[in-house]
Amino acid sequence: MKFTYYGHSSFAVEIKGKKIVFDPFITHNELARAIDVDRIEADYIFVSHGHQDHVGDLVALAQRTGAKVVGAFELTEWVSKQGISNVHPMNTGGKWAFDFGTVKCVVAHHSSGLPDGSYGGNPLGFIFTTENGNFYYSGDTALTFDMELVPRWAKLDFAILPIGDNFTMGVEDAIIAAEFIQCSRIVGVHYDTFGFIKIDKEDAIRKFEAAGLNLLLPAIGESIEI
Repeated sequence: MKFTYYGHSSFAVEIKGKKIVFDPFITHNELARAIDVDRIEADYIFVSHGHQDHVGDLVALAQRTGAKVVGAFELTEWVSKQGISNVHPMNTGGKWAFDFGTVKCVVAHHSSGLPDGSYGGNPLGFIFTTENGNFYYSGDTALTFDMELVPRWAKLDFAILPIGDNFTMGVEDAIIAAEFIQCSRIVGVHYDTFGFIKIDKEDAIRKFEAAGLNLLLPAIGESIEI
């Protein structure tokens, strides 16, 4: 499965020819200034919650590409009010079979407010079960025992977890999360973008290695096979 990192918590995967973008926040991220958001293709856009650093480029990307926007009910209602009609609302605990595979929404312990101050619905994590492999994107979240349920729904090939601390899990809690979800290959996100979430990447990799885990930190704009 091809994984492309766009900085912060924005990334894309390609599954069965479908390009799926997550939490598009690129234009306002100084670290991602080399990324041309107008060249990004998308068939789907999955949004974990409504904070600006996850929806910054959502409306423009959806308008240009015609991608289907998937997220919490309240978030997709807000997207519809921005003139985007191609939406698929979901909520915690639900699952849906898309043309690339099945997605189940799971708990993310965080908050969710939209740019206009309205309520963004429940923050979500997503479990993808596909013919090309299975993965879990936790979204912005604290460490939670709910993660112990994830292996009941899918045997994961990799997971995407926040590691920046302050607003979400930090490195130490992400290591525990990897144990809970029974996944040894972790892509770290939600770090370095702001002063509050800057990390020592080499130290983070060493801590994961000491726990028998593989922490992947692709460069912004880098694509990897995973």
